[in-house]
Amino acid sequence: MFRAGMLGYGGGPSSIPLLYKEAVDRFKWLTDEEFSDTLAIGNTLPGPIATKMAGYIGYRVAGIIGLLIAIIATVMPTVILLSIFLKYLYAFKDSGWVNGITTAVQPVIAVMLFVMAYSFMKQSWKGQGMKKTIFLGVISFVLLFFAGLHPAILIGAILLYSFVTGKEKEKSITRGESTGV
Repeated sequence: MFRAGMLGYGGGPSSIPLLYKEAVDRFKWLTDEEFSDTLAIGNTLPGPIATKMAGYIGYRVAGIIGLLIAIIATVMPTVILLSIFLKYLYAFKDSGWVNGITTAVQPVIAVMLFVMAYSFMKQSWKGQGMKKTIFLGVISFVLLFFAGLHPAILIGAILLYSFVTGKEKEKSITRGESTGV
């Protein structure tokens, strides 16, 4: 959590791939699917996504103490660095090197987000099939990009859609089992 807090330049979206690398790849605290679910639910709730995710992961690994340590490890680097560097960055905010740092790191963050998005698409493809993944992806893109829908509303709608379609599948399975099919 500390590494994600220290290296997550740009806020939550840039911290998420770092959290993924630590929680899923390195320490195996969550599976891909669990991380995706945590990210989806975390996006529907108010507040910083990286802090919410770190808190949940910490709680899952070590209970209340883990939750507190994870939140502190995620937030404190930013607080400390902000306190130290803010006065210096404001003094040099119009200089070329500060602008260069800001613009140089953006493509790296974009690539990290793309790699994570690609991983989620592959997982979705396996879990719900090509047609449903493409359908939800296209609808999401259109609603976010062209209609300007807030991401939380879209995520909430997709969660509701998944809940309703999941209930329908449960009913059909139950009916099939009761008739011996």
